[in-house]
Amino acid sequence: MVTAAWLLTSVFYFYQYSMRSAPAVMVPELTHAFGLTAVGIASLVGLFYYGYAPFSLVAGVAMDQLGPRKVVPLGAAFVAIGAILFSTGDPVTGSIGRFLQGAGGVFALIGAVYLVTTHMPVSRAATMIGATQMFGMAGGSAGQFAVGPLIASGMPWDRFWLFMGIAGFPIAILLFVLIPKRERQDSSKAGIGPALRAMGAVFKNPQSILCGLIAGLIFVPTTIFDMVWGVRFLQEGHDLPYSVAVLRSASVPFGWIIGCPLLGWVSDKMGRRKPVIIGALLVLMGTLALILFGPRGLLPTYSLGLLAGVASGAAMIPYTVIKEANRPEHSGTATGVINFLNFAMTALLGPFFAARLTTASAGSERELGHYQTTFAPLLGGVAVALLLTVLLRETGPKGRNRSSAQDANSKPAKVKREKSHVYGRA
Repeated sequence: MVTAAWLLTSVFYFYQYSMRSAPAVMVPELTHAFGLTAVGIASLVGLFYYGYAPFSLVAGVAMDQLGPRKVVPLGAAFVAIGAILFSTGDPVTGSIGRFLQGAGGVFALIGAVYLVTTHMPVSRAATMIGATQMFGMAGGSAGQFAVGPLIASGMPWDRFWLFMGIAGFPIAILLFVLIPKRERQDSSKAGIGPALRAMGAVFKNPQSILCGLIAGLIFVPTTIFDMVWGVRFLQEGHDLPYSVAVLRSASVPFGWIIGCPLLGWVSDKMGRRKPVIIGALLVLMGTLALILFGPRGLLPTYSLGLLAGVASGAAMIPYTVIKEANRPEHSGTATGVINFLNFAMTALLGPFFAARLTTASAGSERELGHYQTTFAPLLGGVAVALLLTVLLRETGPKGRNRSSAQDANSKPAKVKREKSHVYGRA
């Protein structure tokens, strides 16, 4: 029953992620319908993250206090309503709809991760969380790979959003049926006070902040560069036809489909988290540099986008680390905190990059050099993530065992038992 619930929640994640990435393949249509510039549409689309980031905290606390059955179906319903509102083409109504898509969509990932961390074996945590993100990025890829040809063949953009909205309501009903009820909770652990204390405990843990920053810096090249500007970058910077640009841009989230479960599995097999993140960051930095500045035709078509996607799949490993670095009863809250930190960066940096691109092009037709100037700071962001990973404490099973053995050789017995808990050393 739990596996079926996790699978359907992951399908919900696929559903909301497809709508998260779909605007990238319909910028001209949205520009005309909403009466905004391409930069204005980027800001409108970015409202998704203004809902997604703060509601991460709400979703995390709600999982711990109410359980996923009471909140995940509501999240799916909000996404469905948001899609229908976005289909109106009215700037105000569409903005509300896009915000609701983000606010409701966050319950998919946090709900799925909560089911994994509370009902499945610890030895498979990174693998299963990676598999969850695989569903999301499959949706991200479909939002470009599948939706692009539909729009190009003449499907009205508003009909797509209306159909997607209608499809969300059956998902919400099935989620309510399949997600199991939680066991009765101690009433003393419910309420605003315990929720704030749990959130405070997670935020005060330096490892939590590191996890959020690392994940965010890995995510930004995908959520901003590829999913918002990827198609336009390839069209305007490399003179590629729309259909080819869509397929190439979609190769990045397709790489996530491979990288998220693969890197999670490697991390579980190694029993360590940091080496996998560091290796992936080095690959991401190299591929991102080649995408921005490398000569055309240096590597086979689609290979750079695919490799960048595989490497950035390591962004899900900090989701396992933050759970291991905090108390078990704060599992949902910890996931909410890392999601908040992660996507708050996207929400804040999205307008920054849009404004930077506008300044670089000075209102003229955008060229490759404008995109290079705008998105070069992404390389610095990956470098910062690499430095922060070095500072991150290893929470994998083998790292914990080694630390416990060192404590055993240097601490009294009572202290050894206390230090055997990962969250006690954070």
